[in-house]
Amino acid sequence: MATSLTPWTPDWAVPPGEVLAEALAERRMTQAELARRMGRPLKTISEIATGKAAITPQTAIQLERTLGISAHFWNSLEVRFRDALARSEARYELESQTAWLKRFPLVAMASRGLIEQGRTEVDTLERLLTFFGVSQPSAWENQWSRLEAAFRSSDAYRPSPYSLSAWLRWGEVLASDIELADYDPSALRLAITQLRPLTRLASFEAAIGRMRRKMAGCGVAFVVVPELPRSRVSGAARWFAGSPLIQVSLRYRTDDQFWFSVFHECGHVLSDVRGALVVEDIDPSRQLEGEVGEDVANEFARDTLIPPEDYRAFIEKQDLSAQ
Repeated sequence: MATSLTPWTPDWAVPPGEVLAEALAERRMTQAELARRMGRPLKTISEIATGKAAITPQTAIQLERTLGISAHFWNSLEVRFRDALARSEARYELESQTAWLKRFPLVAMASRGLIEQGRTEVDTLERLLTFFGVSQPSAWENQWSRLEAAFRSSDAYRPSPYSLSAWLRWGEVLASDIELADYDPSALRLAITQLRPLTRLASFEAAIGRMRRKMAGCGVAFVVVPELPRSRVSGAARWFAGSPLIQVSLRYRTDDQFWFSVFHECGHVLSDVRGALVVEDIDPSRQLEGEVGEDVANEFARDTLIPPEDYRAFIEKQDLSAQ
C-alpha cells in the first residue's frame, strides 16, 4: 500500500554563517584567505559568519566559484534563515496581543470550521488573522472599524463588532467560491419577481439553491450564513470584490423574517450605494425610525412579498378567516 508523505517543514533555520564556518573548516581555510580569494573585505566575511550581514546573490556566486558550493544553496539558505528570523520576530510581537483573542467567539468559529485552535495562543491568533485576511490586530481595526456605524439596532441589543465581523468575513469566504455574471440591476429586478414563489417551496434547501443560482446570473452573490454568538444580525448588503453581496442569517428561525430579510437586502442593493456596508437586525419591534434607506428597503420587501394591489383586494374581501 502506498504511503502519502507530508513534506517536512522545520520551524527553524540554520544560520548561513555556521554553514560557511563548517565549509571553511573542512577546507582548512581561514576567513582571511576566503576574503582574498573572493576579493572581498575581511570585515564582510566576518559579518556573514556572525550573521550580521546577509549573503547577497552576488556573494553567493562568489562563494560558488571559491568553495564549489552552488549559489542556489547559499541563496536558499539565506532566504530560509531570514524568513525564520522574520517569523520569530512577528510571533514575538503577537505574544503581547493574545488577549485580543478573547473578544471573538473562537469556540463557535472552530466548531464551524472557520479556524483551528492552535497549540498556543499565538498559533490561534495567527490563524484568526489569516481568516480575516489581515496582518495584525491593528489592521483588523482599520478594516472593520466601520461596523459601528453600519449596524442599525437598539443599544439594548447591540452586537459584538468582533462576532459580527467574523460573521461578515464568513460570508465573504463563501461568496468567493460563487461564479458571478457581471452585475445587471435590470436583470436583478426581473429575477426578484421570479424569486417570490420560492417562499412557498416545501424544501428550504432547494429554495436557497435556486435563489443563489438566479442571483449569481444577475451578478449578485447570495449566501446564507448561520449566526455566531453575539452577532445578532439578520442580514447585510455590501459590495465585495466588485460585486454586490447579500448575506442573510437564520435569526428568529421563521419563514417570514427570513424572506423579509432577503428582499430587504435586495432593496439595498438596488439602491446602488457602492462601497456602503449595511448590516441590520430586521425585527420590526426594534427597528429605528426615520432612516430613509431603511424605510425604502422595508417598503421594497413588503411590496415584493405582498404586492399592494393583492393586499388591497384581500382587505376589500373582508375575509379574515383562518384560510
